[in-house]
Amino acid sequence: MSAADSPYVPADQEPKELTIRVLVVGVILGILMTAANAYLGLYAGITVSASIPAAVMSMIILRSLFKDVSILENNAVQTMASAGESLAAGVIFTVPAMLIIGIWVEIEWFPTLSIALLGGLLGTMFTIALRRLFIVEEALPYPEGVACREVLVAGEEGGSGAMAIVYALGIGALYGLMVKGFKVTQQSAETAFEVLKTRIYGGIDLSVALLSVGFIVGIKIASFIFLGGLIGYGILVPLYGYLNGWPESATMAKGFYGLWVEQIRFVGVGAMVVGGIYTLWSMRKTIINGLKKSFIQSDSETEIQLRTDKDLPLKWVTVACGVLIVLTFFFYWLITGSLILSLAGALFLALVSFFFAAVAGYIAGVVGSSNSPVSGMTIATLLFTVGLVWIVGSLFLGLEQTELMYATLLIASVVASSAAIAGDVMQDLKTGHMVGATPWRQQVAEIVGVVTGAFVIGPTIALLHNAFQISATACNATNEQNAAANLLGGNEKIYPCEDALLAPQAELIGAIVKGAFVGEMNLPMVFLGAALAVVLIRLSLPVMSVAIGIYLPLKLSVPIMLGGILSSLAIGSAFLRVDGTLDREPSKKAKEAAQDVESRGVLIGAGFIAGESILGVVIAVLIVADMDLSKMLGLNALSQTMSILFFAWFVGVFIWLATRTLPEGGNLAKEIFRTAVHYVKKFIRSLMPQAK
Repeated sequence: MSAADSPYVPADQEPKELTIRVLVVGVILGILMTAANAYLGLYAGITVSASIPAAVMSMIILRSLFKDVSILENNAVQTMASAGESLAAGVIFTVPAMLIIGIWVEIEWFPTLSIALLGGLLGTMFTIALRRLFIVEEALPYPEGVACREVLVAGEEGGSGAMAIVYALGIGALYGLMVKGFKVTQQSAETAFEVLKTRIYGGIDLSVALLSVGFIVGIKIASFIFLGGLIGYGILVPLYGYLNGWPESATMAKGFYGLWVEQIRFVGVGAMVVGGIYTLWSMRKTIINGLKKSFIQSDSETEIQLRTDKDLPLKWVTVACGVLIVLTFFFYWLITGSLILSLAGALFLALVSFFFAAVAGYIAGVVGSSNSPVSGMTIATLLFTVGLVWIVGSLFLGLEQTELMYATLLIASVVASSAAIAGDVMQDLKTGHMVGATPWRQQVAEIVGVVTGAFVIGPTIALLHNAFQISATACNATNEQNAAANLLGGNEKIYPCEDALLAPQAELIGAIVKGAFVGEMNLPMVFLGAALAVVLIRLSLPVMSVAIGIYLPLKLSVPIMLGGILSSLAIGSAFLRVDGTLDREPSKKAKEAAQDVESRGVLIGAGFIAGESILGVVIAVLIVADMDLSKMLGLNALSQTMSILFFAWFVGVFIWLATRTLPEGGNLAKEIFRTAVHYVKKFIRSLMPQAK
C-alpha cells in the first residue's frame, strides 16, 4: 500500500470514534437530513447526497462544543446522517403510492416504519458482507466517498469554507420562511398565451433549493432534465391542445397544467419505464461482474486483522439477515393475511434484495451513488413483483384487486429501500476506509442512522401530506372525501391541489401498479413515451434524465437549469481568471481553481437545500397546528414581477458566496458575460454543418 493509499489515521492509532456525543449529534443531524430529503424528494422528485453537508455540519457542531474531536468522530456522524437521507429516498419513491392508488387515506405509521426498518437494515447487512470485497480487494473508486474523505481531511487540517454551509443554511431557511411561512412572495411565476390556435407556456418555480440542485448536478444533467421539460411543455402539450382542444380553467397557465396532468405526464411514465429497464440492461456487464464478485469468499478472515480491517462478524450479519427475512414474512402475513403470498414475497425479497444490494453497491463504486439507477431498479423490481403477485395472488389465491396492489407495493417498497441504502453504505465505508475508521464501529453507526431515519420518515411524510397533500391525485381523492363529509355537517379541510407536492416517482409507481391490476392508465400516452424513450436511446441521450424532465412541470426544470448554468459560468470564470482565455485546454492551476469554486458551490447549494427544505417541514408543522403566519401578521404576497426580483436577489447571494474562492483580481460580471458568450458561440458552431 502506498503512502497515498494509506488511511489518514494509521491502524496502530485508536482515537475516539463512536462516542456518546457522536451518537447524539449523529441522531440529530440524521433527523434533519431525513426530513429535508423527504421534503425535497416529494417536492420535486430529486434527492441529493447528505454525506458532504453532514460532514461539514458535524465538524462545525462538534468543534464548537468540544476541543478534542477526532476525524473519525466526524466520519461516524456523517455516516449516521447520510444513512437516514438515503433511506428517505427509497421510502418516498414507493410508500406515498399507497395514497395515490387509494389503498390508504393517510400515511400509516406502522407499515411505513416496518418497510423502512426492514428494507434499510437488509440493505445495510447485505452491503456489510460485501465491504471487504468491493472496497479492499477490488478497490473500487467510489467517487463520492473519496470526495467526502477530502472534506473531512480539509476540516481536520483547518480547511477553509467550513462556515460557508452555515451561512447558506441560514439564508436558505430565511428564504423558505419568507416564501412558505410569511408568504411575502409567490412560490412560482408562470404565464401562457395563445399563438396560432395553440398556447405557449413560460414559468419558473422560485426555489433556491432547486437552483442549488442544478448547481450540484451540473450543466449536463440539468440541461437534459430541462430538455425533457421543453419536450413536454413546449411541444407535446401545445400539440395536444391544438389537436384536441384546451380544458376550461381560470387562467391559460392552469389550463396548460391541467392538460399536462391528464395526458402528457403519462408520456413521462412510459419513458421512465423503458429508460429504467434500458439503464439496467446497459449496465448488465457491470451487474454480472458485481454479482460474480459478491459470491467470492475471501481467505483474509483467517489472518490477524488490524483495527481498520475488522467488520462486524460475518456470522452475526448472516443471522441478522435471516432474522430480518423472517420478520418480513410475518410483516407481510400480518398486513395481507395470506400465508402463501407472504412466504413467496419473503423468499422473493431475500433473493432480490441481495441482488440489488450487490448491484447498487458495485455501481456506486464505479459511477457514484448519485448516478446509480435506483429508479430503474425500483421499476424493474416492481415489474417482477407484479408478475409474482399476479401468479400467486390472483391465479392461485384469487385475491381482490386492492389486495393484489397492496401486496405488490409492500414487497416492492422493502426492496426499493434496501437498494437505496446499499450504495450510500458503500460510499460511507469507502470514506471510512480512507480516513482510517474502524469498520465495525462505522457499521454500527450506519445501523443507528438507518433506525433513526426509519422512525423519522413516517411522521415526516404524514406531516407533509396533512399540510400540503402528496400529489394532485391523492389531493383530489382527499377533497372528494372531505367534501362528502362536509355535506353531512363536517368541517374538513379542502386543499388547493395545485399546491400539492408532486411526488413524481410515487405517482409513477402508483400508475404502474394500478395499470397492471385495474387497467386505469393512459396507455396511448404511455406507449408514446416508450417510443420516445427508444428514440432518445438511439440518439445516445440519457433517457432517464429526459424522462424525469417530461414528468416534471417545466417550471421546476427551469431553476434546475439555471443552477446548472451558474455552475458552468462559475467554472468558466475560474478558467478566465487564471488562463485569461477559454479557447484552449485549461492549465492545471486553472482546473484546480475551477474545482475549488465548484466544491464551494456544492457546499453552498447543500446549505440552501437543507435550509429551505427544513423550513418546509417546519412550515408543515405550523400548518397542521392551524397557524398561518401570513394571516397572523396580515401580510400579502408581492406580484409575480417583484417575486422574481426577490428570487433574483437570493440568486445573486448564491453567486457571491459560491465564487469567494476565485483567485484574486478580475471582474466577475465581465467574466460571466465572456463565458456565456463563449458557450453560446460554441453551441451555435456545433449546430453548423462541419466541413469535410
